[in-house]
Amino acid sequence: MTVRTKICGLSTPEAVDAAVSGGAEAVGFVFFPPSPRNIAPVAARPLAEQAEGTLRVGLFVDPDDTWLDEVTGQVPLDLIQLHGSESPERVREVEERTGRPAMKAIKISTAEDFGVVGDYDSASSWLLFDARPPKGQGHGLPGGNGVAFDWHLLAGRDHRQPWMLSGGLDATNVAEAVAISGADWVDVSSGVESEPGRKDMGRIADFLAAVKSI
Repeated sequence: MTVRTKICGLSTPEAVDAAVSGGAEAVGFVFFPPSPRNIAPVAARPLAEQAEGTLRVGLFVDPDDTWLDEVTGQVPLDLIQLHGSESPERVREVEERTGRPAMKAIKISTAEDFGVVGDYDSASSWLLFDARPPKGQGHGLPGGNGVAFDWHLLAGRDHRQPWMLSGGLDATNVAEAVAISGADWVDVSSGVESEPGRKDMGRIADFLAAVKSI
């Protein structure tokens, strides 16, 4: 099985180069001001152009149409990641408005959290399974918190759409996560950082090498 990687929360040419030259199949840019990984559209455009040939993902959290239009009008994105509380209907609206496929993030803590997956599996083009931060943790951010969930919860589940595994992944545990969950796409952000929002080129290289060794 070939496992593919998305490196999310990129904000510098050096980090994009480390991801692309290291073999990442997808890169992500965060358009959510409260996040330490937030990037302005004007700054993201040259980075997305630099990453041409990879799947370029824009992460949004409950965006309104104005913000979607502003970002997608400036930044060449291939996939819209929705990491808030967007409804299945809103996911469809975003795909129609932007002309791009959408990936809906589903926050997982227990098996009960999979109850909503069916609706989103029909509404979105991709799914992403991320950890739901424990109460009082997560700094109010929807993702990138370095928190994992029980990967056994994903084992044996079938989904109509392609999906990514996220949440608490790093070079030391990604092989185990893939073996347990069956994921063929993995998404990492905090696991390749020296501090929130600051990508570490060595950790990016280590993560990509770990994925390639699976």
